[in-house]
Amino acid sequence: MRKLNFIKTALLLAGIVFYSCAQKSKNIEYTFPDPPKTNDKKPRFIWIDAAANFNDFANSKENIARDLSLAKDAGFTDIVVDIRPTSGDILYKSAVEGAKQVEWLPAWVKGTYTKVQRTESWDYLQAFIDKGHALGLKVHAGFNTMVGGHGGVLGNQGLLYRDAGKKSWATSENLSTGIKNTMDNGSGTKFFNPVNEEVQTYLVNLLKDLAKYDLDGIFIDRGRFDGIQSDFSEITRQKFQAYLGSTVANFPGDILPPGATMTNVMAMSTYPQHFTKWLEFRAKVIYDFMAKARTAIKSVNAKVKFGVYVGGWYSTYYDVGVNWASPKYDPSATYKWATKDYRNYGYAALMDQMLIGAYASPLKVNGSTEWTMEGFAKLAKEKTRNDCPMVAAGPDVGNWDPDNKATAAEENQAIVNSVKACMDVCDGYFLFDMIHLKLANQWQFVKEGIQKATAQK
Repeated sequence: MRKLNFIKTALLLAGIVFYSCAQKSKNIEYTFPDPPKTNDKKPRFIWIDAAANFNDFANSKENIARDLSLAKDAGFTDIVVDIRPTSGDILYKSAVEGAKQVEWLPAWVKGTYTKVQRTESWDYLQAFIDKGHALGLKVHAGFNTMVGGHGGVLGNQGLLYRDAGKKSWATSENLSTGIKNTMDNGSGTKFFNPVNEEVQTYLVNLLKDLAKYDLDGIFIDRGRFDGIQSDFSEITRQKFQAYLGSTVANFPGDILPPGATMTNVMAMSTYPQHFTKWLEFRAKVIYDFMAKARTAIKSVNAKVKFGVYVGGWYSTYYDVGVNWASPKYDPSATYKWATKDYRNYGYAALMDQMLIGAYASPLKVNGSTEWTMEGFAKLAKEKTRNDCPMVAAGPDVGNWDPDNKATAAEENQAIVNSVKACMDVCDGYFLFDMIHLKLANQWQFVKEGIQKATAQK
């Protein structure tokens, strides 16, 4: 048995402390069983995006039951239902001020970008829990975290659009035209500033209400900065300078030139004076938030597993301020962008489970490097150093071939082959997203893959 306490963390706001993963305000512990070692016992997760599937599920418990039955028949053991889409509105019950139930979501319906309305009042998340558990599936909630609004041709949604007083919560981006609040910069998904403590409190309170449900787990999604140009607000400037212990004379130029993109950063032979320390600071911000979120969730429900979804491309994942590795892994030995202290903010030990996006081309299933599915999964296990007991990985089967280099037959076979390729080298399988299997009627290929990967020898 693996006891989830006495996990050593790095620096928290109060100084160097030891964080007990199972310790709660009531001093209650919960022990999870050791993860399975053989493929037939390893979990298989399927993600259910809110917007993409909304036309089927928003108003029909029958459709939910139908498609969860298909997932069960295919061999999946766990579902992850997205209950806070990128608008930041919610599909579960919460009394947190500012939270609002989703009224509509944009989705492609028969080739048309459509506003799908929710007209039913029954609890969306509870319907998945009821149907999933009745089928013997484990049910997890996917929680889009650092998002507060989404704007587009069909309309604007979310707290950042509803409440002008919350504009200071939105991220400020380092653009070629200067530092600009994201709410003044076009449409799309609008991110919060993760450094803002009011934002963190709001999100933690939402997570506490979510933990009241009879869930098997909660996965943090988009628990990150928006990108390399985020966040350059005055709040973040002040907190970074306090962390640095000195003033940044030329802000933001001493950190990142105005308008610089990841392409520009990756081409740099030398970095601005404070760039690498800035990356370290951002990783600490996300680490501290994850510790805070875990503590809050466990204070409500110690039995719910706390987890995260991340992209497997660790070599460039610093652009969103996330170090999902173990502090035992030292990226500074490999990557010039990592300081010696960057490793301190690896948050793998805070997680009960992780989903790794092994989002390679269907023509790149096997391999040992990033941008192969097997490589993503294998490297994730190596970097997490067994600090997180369950690391599952797998493909995005709908968006993996944007240039149409693979035939339909090759894509179908890639689904089959991806299961064993990932499960052999990590602790489970993860497929994004259910909508792709439905639209292309590809259930039989993942079923074949699961059967082959889990066959007893």
